[in-house]
Amino acid sequence: MLNISKNSISKFIHLTDFKSYELVKKSQVKQAPLYVMLGCFVVLLIGMFLPWTQNIDAKGYVTTRQPEQHPQAIQSVISGRIENWYKREGDFVNRGDTILYITDVKSEYFDPDLLLRTNEQLDAKSQSIDSYDIKIEALKKQYEALKRAYQLKRRQAFQKIDQARNKISMDSIDLVAFNSNLAINKNQYERTKELYDKGLKTLSELQEKQYKLQAAEAKVNVQQNKLINQQNSLSILNIELLAIEQEYADKLAKSESDLQTAVSAKLEGVATVSKLQSTLSGYNQRQKFYFITAPQTGYLTKIVKKGIGETVKAGADIAIIVPDEYDLAVEIYLKPNDLPLLHVGNHVRLRFDGWPAIVISGWPESSTGVFGGTIVAIDQFISNNGFYRVLISPDESEKTWPDQLRVGAGAEAFVLLNEVPVWYEIWRQLNGFPPDFYQPKEKQNELKTKAPIRSVK
Repeated sequence: MLNISKNSISKFIHLTDFKSYELVKKSQVKQAPLYVMLGCFVVLLIGMFLPWTQNIDAKGYVTTRQPEQHPQAIQSVISGRIENWYKREGDFVNRGDTILYITDVKSEYFDPDLLLRTNEQLDAKSQSIDSYDIKIEALKKQYEALKRAYQLKRRQAFQKIDQARNKISMDSIDLVAFNSNLAINKNQYERTKELYDKGLKTLSELQEKQYKLQAAEAKVNVQQNKLINQQNSLSILNIELLAIEQEYADKLAKSESDLQTAVSAKLEGVATVSKLQSTLSGYNQRQKFYFITAPQTGYLTKIVKKGIGETVKAGADIAIIVPDEYDLAVEIYLKPNDLPLLHVGNHVRLRFDGWPAIVISGWPESSTGVFGGTIVAIDQFISNNGFYRVLISPDESEKTWPDQLRVGAGAEAFVLLNEVPVWYEIWRQLNGFPPDFYQPKEKQNELKTKAPIRSVK
């Protein structure tokens, strides 16, 4: 029974034949599920108090933060016709390498000697400016000569006027003298006549006095006429002075007008020369656009316009170039419910498509095949899809992202938040609360002290 001896009786006696054994066995079978359930409950209860890292999971894709590192379309500045390709799809090109050659399709650029003819026009206009300079100098000299002639004529007229005024002054003095002489002769004639009437003077003496009186009157009349003539001469000289001023004013105005016309023509020539220079420079620059070059170093991934002789429009995409070097980042979209808890600098765990990984989001230290990242930017406005865009850069303190990773690859992100018990996370998920629904008292007091937002009417 106790299996002390090597001689066993199990072959002769079967325990199942005894009723007491059957009863004991049935009681043990009934208690086993209870022990299993009790053990599972204990394990589950212990697991509820295990630490759990709160996280927000989201899907996204690999991108780059630098604008110049995104795939770029190669475009033509001018419209043209494809003549020759120098590169093929998938080729590596350096910045400045020629990708294709096009020719112009606009009729105004068909002339093969367009640059030569434009240069000839430019030289002709430049020479015309030189001739305008000579003409302007001649007109300036003419204007100065007219001014000098005007000054001389005016001075001559003033001298004549001064002479006429002097003559008038002299004639006026002579007229006063003649009037005085006339008065004396008249007085002598009257006294002689009075004495003649009394018989004291002879007739010959009276006639002599009368002759002298008539001679004095004649001199006075002559002098008066002379004075009037001199005054008329002075008026004529003043009129001549006005005529000289008017004449030379017209001549000077005409000369100045001719000068300004020449200056204006020169300025028009300068403007035309400047326009021709700009046109010539545009022609030279346009010829450079016939050769379409790579704007940066990278790979030609797609060629849009392929056929020889195919016409391309200005600004149309011809090929796509992807930079060979770029700083990777991950772009994800999060729900507005999770956004208030995120901040720049939060740690993120990432899994990329094509790299096998075992992810346990609540225990990131147990995850394998995942990579670290840090939030570097959060959009302030919601996107058209109803989510907020978040940019994640590699975490330099952890292992580097795979070298084979390319822009556009899929990614899955786990934003790590606080560490809480498992039971709290289950309770939060059941109630639909965001992570950190309950905030510390210090933060609540800070929020209460802030002034309420008032709407602006």
